[in-house]
Amino acid sequence: MTFTVIRPGLLTTLQDLGRHGYQRQGIVVSGAMDSCALRIANLLVGNREREAVLEITLAGPVLQVQDDTLIAICGGDLSPSCLGQRLPMWRPVLVRGGTRLEFGKARSGCRAYLAVAGGFAVEPILGSKSTYLRGNLGGYQGRALQKGDVLAFGTKSIFATRLQETLRQTASMHPDSPFSTTGWRVSEEVLPAYCHNPTVRVIKGRQFEAFTEESRHHFFSALYQVTSQSDRMGYRLQDVQGAVLNVSQRTELISEAVTFGTIQIPPEGQPIILMADRQTTGGYPKIAEVIAVDLPVLAQLKPGELVRFCPVDVVEAQALYRMREMGIERFKQGISLEG
Repeated sequence: MTFTVIRPGLLTTLQDLGRHGYQRQGIVVSGAMDSCALRIANLLVGNREREAVLEITLAGPVLQVQDDTLIAICGGDLSPSCLGQRLPMWRPVLVRGGTRLEFGKARSGCRAYLAVAGGFAVEPILGSKSTYLRGNLGGYQGRALQKGDVLAFGTKSIFATRLQETLRQTASMHPDSPFSTTGWRVSEEVLPAYCHNPTVRVIKGRQFEAFTEESRHHFFSALYQVTSQSDRMGYRLQDVQGAVLNVSQRTELISEAVTFGTIQIPPEGQPIILMADRQTTGGYPKIAEVIAVDLPVLAQLKPGELVRFCPVDVVEAQALYRMREMGIERFKQGISLEG
């Protein structure tokens, strides 16, 4: 079973949960910008949570579906449809063979995640199928999808096989519909708190106290805009009032480890949030770190959108993380009953 790329969209790549364990060799982690959407999409079609999916950015692709295919679409709403009929998100969908799966304009968010039962049959590089574009590494030939590419699928799980047969029987009662789906979907309590112009929670960074008192206060009261100079490597922000953040004393820092969500302040005083394709080390002072549960919210911001920051401590960040993981675990247990 395969997808054939009729139109690739703006930026469509294969991503999983990343290439871990090689940062000391200078190899970036990469992986999905919105890991929560990826994990849930995979669970909906019976895959392992870390299986590779298509990460679709802003303007999505058109894909020809060869055979009946079990899919799930999670994350940002990029208007997915088949034969003009809108496809439901956050639930398993059986798409009829011979139809086209299309994505339109971004109604909310900017990244959708398309999982297929069995995953995509590409060879992992250093333990991951993720595409790192700057290094021409992993994914589908180390690059974004192009017109004419053919993506083969792996072997479906028992859960997916059973669910697909159930949906095929449902489809037989609606022969004119290009797809069939379940009556259930992911509970709202499991979903990230996606919203327009969000307030993102952070913990204080390693060099937080190195900034002036005025800058420390301003960071948590300012409104920042995501600039057009933002990508999978990092988001460049601009204070809407034009204010800058300053350190108390200029010193040269030794480069040290950074992570997904590290907020650095370069000499010009405007924040840069490091994202999935971040470098392995950084030498700019780090004012804050975005907490794990809010990274998916951040990943769905488009250039031009606004964001604020709110401080929490490590204990609260860890508690929020545990709550999210418990919710996903409950979802996994519940979905197993549907199979």
